[in-house]
Amino acid sequence: MKRALPARLISHERHRGRPRRPSETEGRVAAAWAVHAFTASGVVTGLLAIAALIAGDLHLALLWLGAALIIDGFDGPMARKVRVSEYAPRFDGAVLDLVIDYLTYTVIPALLIYRFGMVPPGWEIPAAAFIMTTSLYCFGNREMKTSDNYFSGFPAVWNLVVLYFFIAGSGPWINLAVIGALGILTFVPLKFVHPFRVEALRPLTLAMTALWTGLALWLVLASTPALAPAEAAPAAFWGFWAVSLYFLVLCVKRTADDLKAAEKP
Repeated sequence: MKRALPARLISHERHRGRPRRPSETEGRVAAAWAVHAFTASGVVTGLLAIAALIAGDLHLALLWLGAALIIDGFDGPMARKVRVSEYAPRFDGAVLDLVIDYLTYTVIPALLIYRFGMVPPGWEIPAAAFIMTTSLYCFGNREMKTSDNYFSGFPAVWNLVVLYFFIAGSGPWINLAVIGALGILTFVPLKFVHPFRVEALRPLTLAMTALWTGLALWLVLASTPALAPAEAAPAAFWGFWAVSLYFLVLCVKRTADDLKAAEKP
């Protein structure tokens, strides 16, 4: 015997002018839960990144974090497409996303910095602790995203920071200085672009995001412990920095526009 449809769903469908068949609604509910399962798969890639970290394989750890980043990039649009909050209302996908993001964006990158000596000796624990504590403000900040879908303050994307350290081959003291600066910027309302949500120049930004992802993957796969990314794939290396400059310009320009608007009487 089939269960009766919740009154909320029946009301919604009638409001749209056509009551949905139970089987059709059940399909939408299944789709909503499938998206939640897709989001949850990010914790598995996180576990695999930790396993690679324990094994001392930085390349593999970065690749698994990259897989988690791709999952996180696609699950939001998928959730909005199938209307998960409407068809799976008892489960909060936003909370699920934040839990997994804190693991893959903050905890594991902090452990990578500790494990692979990316900061000066003696600074491994303080740097990792600084990353994990400052990130808590970002994940708990109700105003983390602005009305135009930019991030307000550094959005705790430490997985990307570790990737940049790896590709740049930067020294421990430079890395420590960058970590300190970005941790402070978590509390400063500068604009950081969300490549999937910001409407301005969205087609170009999406194309640049895809190019950036491809170049980053190329550099990680091409490099070896004995061959730095810049030497392993010079064209990809400089292309990666050129695309990164595009995102930097977007953030600086949007922040400058806000400052100009604030100065106007």
